[in-house]
Amino acid sequence: MNNAYGSLLIHVFVSLAFALSVWLASFLLGRIGTAFGVKNTAYECGMIPKMTLQPRFSVKFYLVAMLFILFDIEVVFMVPWAVCYRDFILEYGNIILGSMFSFVSVLMVGYLYAIKKGALEFTT
Repeated sequence: MNNAYGSLLIHVFVSLAFALSVWLASFLLGRIGTAFGVKNTAYECGMIPKMTLQPRFSVKFYLVAMLFILFDIEVVFMVPWAVCYRDFILEYGNIILGSMFSFVSVLMVGYLYAIKKGALEFTT
């Protein structure tokens, strides 16, 4: 066995053994304590906790959050491209420019689809 793979195997074995031992200790020691009503209630600075439901969020909130993540990832891909474009323009100019135009066009189609479906309208 190669020395590099041997150290990797030892590392994986030690990490799995540690994870299993921590899980087993938590499982065994967690059953020792007894649970009762007062112990299981939430402590809020001496106040009696009020059991109210959290307000429901609209689906539009999650849709806008996913769109934000999508376009944030777009920026993550475009910044390195913009930085490296000048260095590679002489050798790979058309390939790099074409790939970025195809990337932006796919994102533009997604953006137009989101606008068509009304994902960015904030009326309640």
